[in-house]
Amino acid sequence: QVQLAESGGGLVQAGGSLRLSCAASGRTFTTYTMSWFRQTPGKEREFVAFINQRGDRTYYADFVKGRFTISGDNAKNTVYLQMNNLKPEDTAVYYCALNSGYGGTFVRHYPYWGQGTQVTVSS
Repeated sequence: QVQLAESGGGLVQAGGSLRLSCAASGRTFTTYTMSWFRQTPGKEREFVAFINQRGDRTYYADFVKGRFTISGDNAKNTVYLQMNNLKPEDTAVYYCALNSGYGGTFVRHYPYWGQGTQVTVSS
């Protein structure tokens, strides 16, 4: 089994920055993809970004390109999401997810999920 633990959420003013962390533990995989999704009340969970195990492939949703950066530290089994120039519409619960494959931008691609961390951006 895999455990994912997010941290780093909080309240920030528009234009500010936050860095989310996701620490993985438990079962290990030779190949994996780790992603960030987000969800607001009444809406479906949406893809934000993913990174592959080697860290040489990343992919972003259009609405975060140029503002968010995903990175990983294999030694710490941790993935980060640096969020800059935050907007009120970025307010959501952010979830970390993992699959033992290559990429994926849909919830159904990921069997392992963290509990989420709240990000609130005030205007």
